[in-house]
Amino acid sequence: MPQFLLNKRLILLLVSIILLVALIGFSFKKDRNLSWPEEFIQDTIGLVQSVFHRPAQYVAGFFENVNNLLDTYEENEILRSQLNSYMQLEERIQQLQLENEKLKEELDIQNEQDLSDYEVIRGTVYVRNPDQWNELIKINKGTIHGVEKDMAVMTAKGLIGKVKSTSQFTSTVQLLSMPNRENRISALISTENGAVFGLIEGYDDELKALEMKIIETDREIKEGDGVTTSGLGGIFPEGLPIGEVLKVEPDAYGLSKIAFIQPAADFYDIEHVMFIKREMPTIHSEEAEGEEE
Repeated sequence: MPQFLLNKRLILLLVSIILLVALIGFSFKKDRNLSWPEEFIQDTIGLVQSVFHRPAQYVAGFFENVNNLLDTYEENEILRSQLNSYMQLEERIQQLQLENEKLKEELDIQNEQDLSDYEVIRGTVYVRNPDQWNELIKINKGTIHGVEKDMAVMTAKGLIGKVKSTSQFTSTVQLLSMPNRENRISALISTENGAVFGLIEGYDDELKALEMKIIETDREIKEGDGVTTSGLGGIFPEGLPIGEVLKVEPDAYGLSKIAFIQPAADFYDIEHVMFIKREMPTIHSEEAEGEEE
């Protein structure tokens, strides 16, 4: 009896395999009509796919958009940092170009003027108080560099003031634009009829011009005449450029003339300066004895 059941199971297995192979072969047959079970299964599968396909596609698209946004954000951060670096580099290039132009101007002014008799000490402004913008500036050179009190100070364009005080490594410069009547400078105006001497002893805030009291009132002075240091004051060397005549007016009493001088230097924009020290000629003892004889 058990043997009979075993044989029966084998027969059923073989029959099932044969039917399965037949169905597979039948399903691969071309140009045939689907049976109703196949149609049912196919329709069911299609309905399930259509129901779950759109949500699955939406979810996949959502995560893809999120990834794209993250990638875009990272790219924007990189581009922003590169743009900031570029702007900083561009600003630095402009600063270097301006500094280069100013240094060229200093070299040009030194070549144009006869500064061979002067000792030139170069310095840079490191402090400028907004409350005293037109009065005082601090320079990064002091007595250890050879700077002395009352030494003339100029930029590449012209005279700006004198040394007010010094320390070992720094100095304070009093500008010509400082409203101080005691800040006098002996100057001369070069006219067609010769030099006209006077004293610069003030500054007009409205005109942004120096006030020069003319000693010789009978000389004709024209607009644009050059003004330089005369060297007679005992402090400033001779021939340092100050500016040019803007206009000439009689003083409040009508006894003398006041010339308003447009400064050659830009008092608002001062960065690099030159300390000018006049080298006094020395007389050797042998020469002195010869002169006495």
